[in-house]
Formats: sequence, structure tokens, C-alpha cells
Amino acid sequence: MNLWSAAYVHPAAAFLFILVGVGFRLGGDPAGAHVAWTVGLYVAGLPLVFTTVRGILQGRFASDLVATLAIVAAMALDQPLAGLVVALMQSGGEALERYAEQRATRAVRELEAQAPRIAHRVEAAGISDVPAEAVTVGDTLLVRPGEMVPCDGTVLEGSAAVDISRITGEPVPQHGTPGVTLRSGSLVLDGPLTLRAEALASESLYARIVELVRTAQASKAPLQRLADRVAVWFTPVTLVTCAIAWVGSDDPLRVLAVLVVATPCPLILATPVAIIGGINRAARRRIIIRHGGALEALAAVDAVVFDKTGTLTIGQPEVAEIEPVAPWSEDELLGLAASIEQGAGHPLARSMVSAAQARGLPLLRAISIQEAPGRGVSGTVDHRHITVGALSLVRERAPGAAETLDHLRHGRAGLHAYVAVDGLAAGLITFADRPRPDVRQVLEALRAMQIGRLVLLSGDHADSAHAVARAVGLSEAAGDLLPADKVAYVQRLRREGMQVMMVGDGINDAPALSAATVGLALAQHGGGIAAEAADVVLLEDDLARVPETLQIGRRTMRIARQSLGVGLGLSFAAMVVAAFGYIPPTVGALLQEIIDLAVIVNALRAAGPTLKSA
Repeated sequence: MNLWSAAYVHPAAAFLFILVGVGFRLGGDPAGAHVAWTVGLYVAGLPLVFTTVRGILQGRFASDLVATLAIVAAMALDQPLAGLVVALMQSGGEALERYAEQRATRAVRELEAQAPRIAHRVEAAGISDVPAEAVTVGDTLLVRPGEMVPCDGTVLEGSAAVDISRITGEPVPQHGTPGVTLRSGSLVLDGPLTLRAEALASESLYARIVELVRTAQASKAPLQRLADRVAVWFTPVTLVTCAIAWVGSDDPLRVLAVLVVATPCPLILATPVAIIGGINRAARRRIIIRHGGALEALAAVDAVVFDKTGTLTIGQPEVAEIEPVAPWSEDELLGLAASIEQGAGHPLARSMVSAAQARGLPLLRAISIQEAPGRGVSGTVDHRHITVGALSLVRERAPGAAETLDHLRHGRAGLHAYVAVDGLAAGLITFADRPRPDVRQVLEALRAMQIGRLVLLSGDHADSAHAVARAVGLSEAAGDLLPADKVAYVQRLRREGMQVMMVGDGINDAPALSAATVGLALAQHGGGIAAEAADVVLLEDDLARVPETLQIGRRTMRIARQSLGVGLGLSFAAMVVAAFGYIPPTVGALLQEIIDLAVIVNALRAAGPTLKSA
């Protein structure tokens, strides 16, 4: 039987045997009730005892030790009902937590994107589809528009724009032309391209990133749960009280009574119930928290590291500056460029069209269009021959304009589209990936929550990373980072004692998401491996959910601590009374249930709205 099914069977069995025993008792058959409860105690209790013993042998000291001692004592002293109630509480708490974790994981799996799995191999007899793992170095591959590059390779034929944002963080597409090396996981936008495979799929960049994720997750120290931290001192207190009761009375039933009322059901129940409430509260806000450990860790976060492209920025280059050459005006230059580009699918073309529409400029009909994939387009608009694109394209189709436009470019950072009209220089259009409009408010909200370290990390150029950092008000930033560099940066912060949340969206962020104390992924951008590597996934493209996620974590754990404090305080008072012999074991079990009810009612508040003051 696997652990997942056992997590449900044990509390169900305990509850069923309790009901059967109650039925015998109500029917006037106390002997039958005793037998039912005894059988139930061994069926539901022994697996819990074995699990606890195995954990102790493996060096894990957890909150279920006292509960296990109570179960063993109930078996030894023939007090099955008291032991069975304890078994129900212990196994029920574990089942609640496992339910919450499985529910969140299922929601994330619905978001997982497919890695490159099929390659189109060019052979003498034609093109055949083969598994990506079957590609060998030197094979010739065809990558069609809209497909991912299955392995690292060099372009042999064709010209296309290639989206590399999820791999490097660079928002501007790469020009895939003969001689250019493309990385696995890149997306061909307007191919097709013919490549020569330079590495096996298992050794390409995408596979190396996956391996980085696995390594980071394997080396990530497990969190010590709140209940286990409290159990470190509560368990010795319980054992000392048991010893005092034994020495003072020489009555083993008093020891059992102390163990029963001391059974840390608040430890077993308070945190899982509060966590389920917090996870459900987050899910209603389209925030998927994958497991209870992540929610506990959220409450301790004091440093947040952001990716740049698609996280702090919108992830798409937009028209940032228009520099016309006389006699053209900005609107005339943009209108002509957008008119010739309105039929193209290139991201920069869409940006030009959007910018023209935002200014209310008319888009004229273009004819005789000649497109150079990955480089630009030329054609005729209103009886004028227009060329828009890379400087290399202008040199080919309007050589008289190239020198003027190249001179105009100097001193201007960013990506440029060069525009020539009737063979003469008309101007320069510059693109930039602008910050999200709400970034400053999000950062201020995090600072108000006493987040002491806010950092920007990017695989994009260092100049671009620092420019975005200045624009949004961040003083700490680094660029030109490979995935392994981001992991090293996050690990350094953790060695400095920081509890780090990493916020990202791309494949290149996945290893750092795994290495952080808590990884948070924006699924609408990256999905796939980024969502799989993260502990928290935002289903909506809303950066304001980042501070909200931290608020939910903090409020949930505050409620859990309140429940623990009240529950353990009442349990300790009952322990003292039981030690003096005023509470028999069965009554102690029922009293513990009343304490549990108070704990559960309070912990359920975690499912309610998150207040701003939280």
C-alpha cells in the first residue's frame, strides 16, 4: 500500500472501529465494544508506531512521539478507546496535510508545458519524425515555425526570428541565420530553419537546466516544521510529568492519562488545518501553494529576488523612442513603418502596429511585400518604397540610407528598427522592454512588510538589468547571469542567513526557483519547468499577488501559532490535573477532543480573507 492511500486508510479505519465499538456499547455489549476498539487500535495504531520508530532511527525527531507513546501505553495497559482516539487524531492530521499538498500539486501539473520531445530529422529519403533523444551530433534537423529547438544546433539554412526569452531572459528575439547557434528550448517564430545538431538532447542547454533544478532541489535542506520545533521542548516536558506521576503514585494509568491529555493534537492538527485554510484562501486568489512547508516558509521570508524579463517587465519590447530624419515627423515615420509591418508576425512588428494605433495613426495598404525572416520587410506604401528592419537589410535594399542610419544609432542603447523611404534614410525606431506599471507599488508593499533585501537578477545584458533596476527603484541588480549564476547568487544570500523568495517566470529561472527558500513562478509567462520547480505558482499575470502571497503565509502561521499556544496551554493544565489522578485515560481522551475542537475552530480562520494589517 502506498503512503498516499495509507494516509487516508488509517484515520478512516480508526473512525470506523470507534463507531463499531460505540454501537456494541449502546447495544449492551461492552465486551464486544472492547474487542472492536482493541482491534481498531492495532489496525490503525501499529502503522503509526512503526512510522515514528523509523523516523527516530533516521534521526527525525517529530511532533508525533508523544502520540506514539500514548498509543503504545494504551496497548500495554489495555485501554483501547483512549489509544484509538489518539490514533485517529494523529493519522487524521497527516491525512489533512497530504490532501492539501496533493490538491496543490495537481493544480500545478495542469500548467506543465511539454519539453522538446520530437525532432524532424532530414534524411536522404525525406524527413522523418524521431524522439529528441534519438538525435545524434551531426544530424540535420528541420524546425518549423512555432516549434521548439530540440537540441543545441547551428543554423544551416533559412532565416527566422527565434524567441530565446525563456532560456536567457532576453526579450528581443534572436535572428536565426546560417552560422548562428541556437539553444534547445528556444522557440522558432517564423521559420522554418534547418540545423546541424551540435549536442545530444540530454546534453543540451534545456537538459542542463533541468539537471540544475534537480541538483538544487536535492541539496535544499528540508524545513523544520513549526510543530516539530515546538515538539523539541514539549515532549521532554510531557515525559518529565509522566515520570513525576509514576513516582508519586506508582499507578501506570496515571501515566497513560498524562500521555493521552498531553498527546499533542494541537501540534498534529493546528498547523495542517491552518495550512489547508491558507492554501484554500490562496487558491481562491489564483495563487497555488504546492505544499504546507512552502506556506510555513513564506512567513519567514526577508529577502525577495526578482527576475527581470516578464517578471518586473512586461516581457515584450515596445516602441520607446522614434528619431526621424528630416523632412519626416515621428508620426509619419511610425505610420509608414507600421503600415509595412502590419502583416508580419514578428514581435517588433506587432509593437510598431500597437504604437501606431495608440497614436491614432491610419495604417495604409502595403503591396509588393518582400519579407526577410528575422531581419525585416520591404514593400510599397502610398507609392513609396519602404524598408524596415535590421541594418544589414537596409544595406541590401537601400544602400544609400545605411551610413546615415548607422550614424544616427550611435549613443542610443536598445534594439533598433532602421527605416528607409525610397532608398533614403527616414529614421530610427528604438524598442525597450518597459517595467510593469505596478512594480513600484509592489516593491513599496514589500518594504512595508519589512523585507530587507530586494534584488534584480537577469540573464539579459547587465546594462539593461541596471537600467530597469534604476527605473523601478532597486539598488541591487546583476545581469549577464547564466542559470547557474542565479543559483549561486541565491545560495550566497541564504548563507548570509536570509530567507529568500525567488520570483521568476522563465526556464532559465527554474534552478534558482528550486534553490531559494521559496520559489514563486508566474505561470502565464513561463509555465513548464519554471512552474514545476517553484513552490508557489501565480495563475494570473499580476505581480501584486507577490506581497499578497507573503501576507497569506504570515497570517496563516500566526493563526497556527495562536492555536498551538492555546491548545498546548490547555493540554499542559490537563496534564497537571491528570498527574494527580483526577482524570482517567478515557475521560482524558474526551477532554483532549474538546481542546482539539477549540484548536480547529481557531485554525479555520486561516481560510478567511487576508486583512491588510496581516
